[in-house]
Amino acid sequence: MYQVEKTTINTQEGYPALSRQSLQATLRRILLQEKLFHYTWIALLLKSIFFLGLVNNDGVHFNSSKAFEMFTNQPFALIYISFEIAFLSVAFLFKGKLHYWALVIINILLSFSMLVDLMNFRAFGNFLSVYTLSQTSNLDNLFGSIISMLRTVDLVFWFDIILLMIAGYKLAPRFKAVRRSFPIFLMLMLVSSSYIFVNYLVVDVFGKNDQKFLFRCSWSQNQTMSNLSPLGYHLFDTYKYWEDSKPFALSAEEKKHVEAWFSAKIENLPENSYSSKFQGKNLIVLQVESLEKFVIGKSVNGQEITPNLNRLLNNSLYFPNFYEQVWNGTSSDSDLMTNTSVYPVRQGSTFFRFPGNTYNSLPKILESHGYGTLAIHPDKGGYWNWRQALTAIGFQRTIDEGYFQMDERIGFGLSDGTYLRQVGPVLKAEKQPFYSFLVTLTSHSPFDLPVQYRKLKLDPVLDESKLGGYFQSINYTDQQIGAFIDKLDKDGLLDNTVIALYGDHTGVHKFYDDEIKQLKNPESWWLEGHNQIPLIIFSKGMTGEEIKTTGGHIDILPTLASLMGIDRKEYEGTAMGRNLLNTNRDFVVLSDGQTVGTFPSDKARAEAMLGVGIADEIIRSDYFRTKK
Repeated sequence: MYQVEKTTINTQEGYPALSRQSLQATLRRILLQEKLFHYTWIALLLKSIFFLGLVNNDGVHFNSSKAFEMFTNQPFALIYISFEIAFLSVAFLFKGKLHYWALVIINILLSFSMLVDLMNFRAFGNFLSVYTLSQTSNLDNLFGSIISMLRTVDLVFWFDIILLMIAGYKLAPRFKAVRRSFPIFLMLMLVSSSYIFVNYLVVDVFGKNDQKFLFRCSWSQNQTMSNLSPLGYHLFDTYKYWEDSKPFALSAEEKKHVEAWFSAKIENLPENSYSSKFQGKNLIVLQVESLEKFVIGKSVNGQEITPNLNRLLNNSLYFPNFYEQVWNGTSSDSDLMTNTSVYPVRQGSTFFRFPGNTYNSLPKILESHGYGTLAIHPDKGGYWNWRQALTAIGFQRTIDEGYFQMDERIGFGLSDGTYLRQVGPVLKAEKQPFYSFLVTLTSHSPFDLPVQYRKLKLDPVLDESKLGGYFQSINYTDQQIGAFIDKLDKDGLLDNTVIALYGDHTGVHKFYDDEIKQLKNPESWWLEGHNQIPLIIFSKGMTGEEIKTTGGHIDILPTLASLMGIDRKEYEGTAMGRNLLNTNRDFVVLSDGQTVGTFPSDKARAEAMLGVGIADEIIRSDYFRTKK
């Protein structure tokens, strides 16, 4: 497989030949070189299998049945090997010691890629993409959160590389005689890529493999990853990025399909007692960082975790069966869905890819009814592109961290305490009626709240865990929300103001579920509430009520619009969610394709799930800009 320099002598016949010593040395060198090449692709294959066993479970514990599932359905095992050999063939374009180090560096790059994918999966349930790399500005202040995604099991990806690096100084010089071999590079590249292409035709084009697929996106990115291998997945992702970067427009037939989907979801139910309940009042929407439902109404060591939110329930419509629906855009997806009732795109962040899109949004609807609209974030306006996106969505004004006195930073940015204290006077000065959209930051992972603010008295082991840190962080934010609402009351705003409060996404269960399960003697409720966030709609003096209907982020707009006295005709043709206070449908579609709740039929379930794909088309084509 390798070309080496020949050492020759003249024989009696006059033909060149290798001496016995040279022949032995050459054979040893070739054997060594062959071993390194095979060692590298076998090591990468084993690491790929190990990677699949992690991401098809919880990202921490190895599931052998999932890991080896690909080998039960040919040709997927050979697809893995083909991708690796095609990539490793590049090493044959280098000579001497560079050939050795090319294989080592490729091993490092692919192993690092799998590690980053694994960290991304633990944090967000998906994998690194080209879109993610285009959003590196979002990493500002996130170093602690990123590092917290590492686990001891990740060392498996580096053992073989460490051994090679240690042995490299002795092994590399033995490769001095290796020459470049373009024919070998070309042969390996053509054979492996041809095998992949042929199987693409057999599996994807002609469908000859029991409904399996190779180069197709599925609801579950894990499935695409399992079919293509980690390397193949990212090559396909790069192709999709290039394909999606082209202008996208819906055909007339596709537009009719979108309109038909919206029409089919209309229930035409008569108005009820909730309709126009808060008409004419100010509206404050408070999006709380990482607020999960499982802490609401709970105590630890006899101490309420969220005493102020618990108090609000006495005068609130409380939705306990409420779920996060964010995707690659995380918190920014929550901003999007709350204000537009449209699912985010399936690849990358909507706010980064399409910040200037047009929507029929909550701020636009309320503005048409005489409301002033304001969005306030305690971070930079360019973070996740939120300022540009929320302005395009329809907010008349936006305020970012540049407005505030940055007198106290905790973790991710401006502390909730100083932020909400400074927001109070801003709202007091607003002309009424107003709609103000606020977000908080302090309860962001990794939940390292300073000791002076850790008011809960917890057992040391719990207090030092991620769960204990979460309890402390949410308790701190709860205190600041309580003080904020009390100040609104003192300023006379609360009598004429509705506050809708919810979590942007889950927190400790989203990022550290494996650590919670490892705690000794956990209380049962610590392990509950996956994907669940609370929705609380508070109005001073109102009798509290629990609404059991299942819903999610896209249902906030139609629910609030109805409460604020907006005719449903103003949003039902553009809102993908439904009014949770007036519906016969009790279900939600999560971002990963799972569904929760009860569907009247399989057809209804399929139609509901179809909405996520339709939303992707709506956003990519900027459908609402030209819709009459």
